[in-house]
Amino acid sequence: MRTINKIYSAPSKHWVGDGFYVSPLFSHMADDKFTSPFLMLDYAMPQRFAPNEANPRGVGSHPHAGFETVTIALQGEVEHRDSAGNGGVIGTGDVQWMTAGRGIVHQEFHSERFSREGGVFEMVQLWVNLPAKDKNAAAGYQSIPAAKIPVCELADSESTKSAGSLRVIAGNYDGNKGAAHTFTELNMWEIDLNPNGKTVLTIPAEHNLMLVALRGNALINNDKVARPTELVTFKQEAGEISLQAGDEAVKLLLLSGVPIDEPIAAHGPFVMNTRAELVEKFNAFNRGEFGAL
Repeated sequence: MRTINKIYSAPSKHWVGDGFYVSPLFSHMADDKFTSPFLMLDYAMPQRFAPNEANPRGVGSHPHAGFETVTIALQGEVEHRDSAGNGGVIGTGDVQWMTAGRGIVHQEFHSERFSREGGVFEMVQLWVNLPAKDKNAAAGYQSIPAAKIPVCELADSESTKSAGSLRVIAGNYDGNKGAAHTFTELNMWEIDLNPNGKTVLTIPAEHNLMLVALRGNALINNDKVARPTELVTFKQEAGEISLQAGDEAVKLLLLSGVPIDEPIAAHGPFVMNTRAELVEKFNAFNRGEFGAL
């Protein structure tokens, strides 16, 4: 089995704008978690919002550069607009993957319908790093509906029944290619285990590997239990991982990838390789080079 490195409890929740009440499970500012190529993850646990048609909740226009943002809508709806002319609404099961690259301005709000009707909202947002050669790539946007994300059945390692299912948002699982285009080799898999389901997964030894527990308690490697909002990291080595649900269903997000072995210079919404590059990005934004909504 691949060795569990550590299980982290989520820090205190905080609001991002007025629409996303999140647990920040990891950040590139914390060097001990070895999360590359992933920079940051916020998890908005299920929360009911009352109708608020007059003033949709969310985050107003703000810039990014040097990385990508990924938003996974687990429940509820998010509406996106950006300065490259992209936009749209993602609902339950959909994903939006935005490449900030050389620079972009965007906003994210609860959709018009969700604001009008209210309901349960649950979301994951990640920042994915770009290597130096791609940090000035053209801004881009991938709107990925749930219907285009491959869903694979998970074999149960202790019976002939199904252990659950796995959605290949990015990367490759058992020959099934993920829906998203990525700049570096990585996997982003949404895993649903049936009650008492148990399965075994193999991840390339050269990948950093993390599991994010979203719902239910999962037994990892027959040894440690991961509870909702906890982050499990593993040593970078060969070996399978075992996942098992108890009497309740479990939802996990598996993140793995070849680490980007480059320096990180980050401040606020920009992630570059050097301080000089950061200064230039702030100057470019102030000159209006990222565009506007």
